[in-house]
Amino acid sequence: MATVEIGKDNFKDTVSKEGIVILDWWAAWCGPCRAFAPVFEQSSQKHADITFGKIDTDAQPELSGAFEIRSIPTLMVFRDGILLFNQPGALPAAALEELVGKVRALDMEEVRREVASRQAESSKA
Repeated sequence: MATVEIGKDNFKDTVSKEGIVILDWWAAWCGPCRAFAPVFEQSSQKHADITFGKIDTDAQPELSGAFEIRSIPTLMVFRDGILLFNQPGALPAAALEELVGKVRALDMEEVRREVASRQAESSKA
């Protein structure tokens, strides 16, 4: 599957759907972003069942601000609408593949229980 351009109009629908969504926050002037782009594209071709989205931080300043993107590239991974990974920096191909494998292997029922537990704890505070 090719990468999808993500903006404020399709962000929520994209990340909240069932399955894995990997987002690359980038800008055209960013050297590390340009270096990471082929790695991201290659992974998108290899994993057709995963949504790979690109968010141009220059074109989407409100979205970038809402997610406090301070450094690019930044990679975010969602599964079933839950943010599982959020890290600045370009990953080498092997590290991206390892991340995909780890996200696939997660027990999402366990993740949901953990999220619910954390939300309950924070509401008590």
